[in-house]
Amino acid sequence: MAFTVPSPRSSPDAPPVRRTGPVRPFDAVAGAALARWYERELGWATEGRAPVRLLTGLRFDVLVLPAEAGHAVLRSPVRTGPALLSGDRVGLLIAAGGADELPGLLDWLEWGPIPLGLAAVGAGGRIPAPAAPGGAGGSPGAALWLRPPEPGRAPEPLLPALAGFGNGGGAAPDLVRLVDAAATECHRVRLSRARAGRYGDRAADQPLAFS
Repeated sequence: MAFTVPSPRSSPDAPPVRRTGPVRPFDAVAGAALARWYERELGWATEGRAPVRLLTGLRFDVLVLPAEAGHAVLRSPVRTGPALLSGDRVGLLIAAGGADELPGLLDWLEWGPIPLGLAAVGAGGRIPAPAAPGGAGGSPGAALWLRPPEPGRAPEPLLPALAGFGNGGGAAPDLVRLVDAAATECHRVRLSRARAGRYGDRAADQPLAFS
């Protein structure tokens, strides 16, 4: 299952996206167990049972970028939090409120006019819930953790944030570094595809699958 991204002006009260087709009893039972795991172990709000989605904008937001670029960011020395893969997109968890900062940061970093295929999901958004770390594998194509959160330990204090920006007291905040690294890798992917005759980032030109 891929991500679905709300429009920037979507209301948090918008009705959830419903799955088409029948839901098998096994799917519903497994989904209920997964939802309980996220709610009990991490304190994260969930929605639905088959499939389960994690609500963004409450405990975390998510940067979304093409998988090739996302893997490159995870190999870099830039600090990241938990990261997941869904379809051909990688989601990097950031501090709640970071999604609202993305457009301004891209402009400030002089990436604003360039189509990158980089987006963010914040308040009112949802992302697919990967299988619990160490749990049984999900169905083919299901989301999975690349860097999972630690059960029993709230990851939010360690997520890249904009705190301290402009205080002149040292290095740029983690969120600035992460956005710059993500934009750089997204641009590199687009240039590589252009040289290979595949101009036009498929993930950027089509709607994302976050809701």
